[in-house]
Amino acid sequence: MSAGDARQARRMNTSRRSFLTTLGTLAAAPLLARDYSSTAAPVRYPEPDVIALTDRFKKIKIGNAAIERLHTGMRWAEGPAWSGAGQFLVWSDIPNDRHMRWVPDDGHVSTLHQPSNFANGNTFDLQGRLVSCEHLTRRVARYETNGSVTVLAEKFDGKPFNAPNDVVVAPDGAIWFTDPGYGALFNYEGKKQPLELKEAVYRIDPTGKVEKVTDEIFKPNGLCFSPDYKKLYIADTGSSHYKEAPKNVKVWDVDGAKLKNGKEYCSMKMKYAEMEKRADDRDEELMVKPAEGEDFVAGMADGIRCDTEGNVWIGAGWVGAGYDGVHIFAPDGERIGLILLPEICANICFGGPRRNRLFMAASQSLYSVYVEATGAHFC
Repeated sequence: MSAGDARQARRMNTSRRSFLTTLGTLAAAPLLARDYSSTAAPVRYPEPDVIALTDRFKKIKIGNAAIERLHTGMRWAEGPAWSGAGQFLVWSDIPNDRHMRWVPDDGHVSTLHQPSNFANGNTFDLQGRLVSCEHLTRRVARYETNGSVTVLAEKFDGKPFNAPNDVVVAPDGAIWFTDPGYGALFNYEGKKQPLELKEAVYRIDPTGKVEKVTDEIFKPNGLCFSPDYKKLYIADTGSSHYKEAPKNVKVWDVDGAKLKNGKEYCSMKMKYAEMEKRADDRDEELMVKPAEGEDFVAGMADGIRCDTEGNVWIGAGWVGAGYDGVHIFAPDGERIGLILLPEICANICFGGPRRNRLFMAASQSLYSVYVEATGAHFC
């Protein structure tokens, strides 16, 4: 049977997992595209879309914890951040110009701020205040407890930022953020306008002083600290606009307010045959094919977070089924696990009372899954 005939046969099957009897042998048919609707049948444990690529991830995957779709209906979901004080999740729906809020008690979802100035990345500072990267105003802003908004940074060397993207807080209260400029490239997620600064990463000192810490990266996107705050990981999505840009995550040593010894931490390349098999199991086509003479493809890393063991969790996508979702890398850069989603995953965070629930902002939907890992930081 050809690949096309096989796919057609699967399309005629109405169940998620069917069993065919052939020559007296019971054979399991592949999984069909997953249904996350409210009327979908429960998933059979162990969760098939949380995949251990090595033994190192087997202790992290929970056998009886399913991926859940908590909400859908956004246009492009980004920047999840967990409020430990409020016990709720905040995230951005950038094109709809709003901050969303999810409450775990009853799964209630509401609009927290609208307009949000086309906010992208979010975090909470040491005092529990929401800090947000705003595309429209090209600034980093803080929401105060009295309802007012404080501008933390909007210019460098007298020029406006491109469009701040993602943000994290250090133990000394300093705020580190990336400025790749996506929100200034078109009106859908901000306002189309020229980029006046080279794409870079910045640090806002507790005194308010803004310093550039590195521009040795094409388009810095998601960022996170290692558990001990001695390293800073930054995802590069520069391949969206620069042919020579690698699809990778870089890492630097943190030296006070400076970065040094920047190098590649991991590549987002994967063997094409591995992804093709997973996509075929779901009756889906991969979006990306290998270049001539190559046996791998690479998507882009976006939002990233560390757990307490130093593993790096990376929102990834733009390849298709069998790749899009979350990729988990060990401290030494080995890819050890996958969480596959039916949408491109932009950004992630750990949350819940024990910080062992991974929240995933993925295109139009918000997903979560419990894991046997703990987020390294409070947000």
